[in-house]
Amino acid sequence: MTLRFAGIIPLAVALVHPTTSHATGAGDHRHDSSASAHAAALGQPGVLKDVNRTVELDMTDAMRFTPERLNVRRGETVRFVVKNSGMLKHEMVLGTAAELKAHGALMAKNPNMEHADPNAVSVDPGKTGEFVWKFTKAGTFDFACLLPGHLESGMKGRITVKN
Repeated sequence: MTLRFAGIIPLAVALVHPTTSHATGAGDHRHDSSASAHAAALGQPGVLKDVNRTVELDMTDAMRFTPERLNVRRGETVRFVVKNSGMLKHEMVLGTAAELKAHGALMAKNPNMEHADPNAVSVDPGKTGEFVWKFTKAGTFDFACLLPGHLESGMKGRITVKN
């Protein structure tokens, strides 16, 4: 009797590899990726002990961030504390405009996707979340809520990173 295992090894790798999406229920999945794949154009995940300052942002059901514009210095490590004042779930995702637009389109096809990326935080209504990011490159970058319909309704902001 000959046994074939051709499909088992790729399946095992898919089940344990940390950058693979993981099923959490019927139609749900988490989006996990490395920092090199997301927002690498503007920096890297930061370390809490290296934080230079904390920036508080508020997200509302009017599909707005407050503040919508931020200025940081290249090399600065920022702790983002993101409050959801709305009744709907919201998120904050850092990236380039092109990355955010493309990822928003992917999320529209997968509305139950949740982020577990170092450049993002998903926040339930009435809750607060946070993440730490180190800005290593000068330029103008964006952040947005990528839940279906939110970015299209104007839920976005801009970060200017100066030398």
